[in-house]
Amino acid sequence: MPEVSIIVPVKDEAENILTLAGEIEAAMNPHPWRWECVWIDDGSSDDTLKIIKELNECDERHVYLSLERNAGQSAALFAGFQFARGAVFATLDGDGQNDPADLPSLIEKVIGGEADMANGYREKRRDDFIRRIASRIANGFRTTLTGKTVRDVGCSTRAFRRECATGLPCFKGMHRFLPTFALMRGFRLCEGPVNHRPRERGQSKYSINNRLWVGIMDVFGVLWLRVRSFHYRVAETSNDPD
Repeated sequence: MPEVSIIVPVKDEAENILTLAGEIEAAMNPHPWRWECVWIDDGSSDDTLKIIKELNECDERHVYLSLERNAGQSAALFAGFQFARGAVFATLDGDGQNDPADLPSLIEKVIGGEADMANGYREKRRDDFIRRIASRIANGFRTTLTGKTVRDVGCSTRAFRRECATGLPCFKGMHRFLPTFALMRGFRLCEGPVNHRPRERGQSKYSINNRLWVGIMDVFGVLWLRVRSFHYRVAETSNDPD
């Protein structure tokens, strides 16, 4: 059984997969952890699934899950959380902008007990001006209404205990609130700087309409959950051993 599951949702990223897989192997192989990389094909129309299957045939540490049709990044991640076998999860975007070399330091924070979820923050964003401004507006609005969690909630480079991914609400946009949900349930958060790279291959799926406005609308739903949520710890039970 793997100790660490790296979960990578992809849609039409055929040009990026082999390069990203090689970088994941280079980042993880020097460390003692048994690992798997879970690729979730989110209804791709190019050769993404074909390449992932070939990768799996060459190296069984690369496993895959293919969704019947495009369901969105949150659904793909949620499916990956259910499929993955590790005690620690780590996530990356499939477009090559996240650097797998940053994962071991975040994983070490979780395995070493420093935190339950270790979040990356991008010191130097490599996005265009519109995307940076939209992200800043959405992050500021999200923080104002749902409370401060981490400085870069839009960064997908993170590692966390498996328990942080259980019981998550199922809605489009859920992936943008993973630190918020972790904090709401009493999990400990920490942060670390990570590299952010420009997209070199493939086509960005980002637009103002599918990120900024939808993300702002999601905040109100999460605000309701934050105000109305509860969590508890069991002090004792009749089933406790003597």
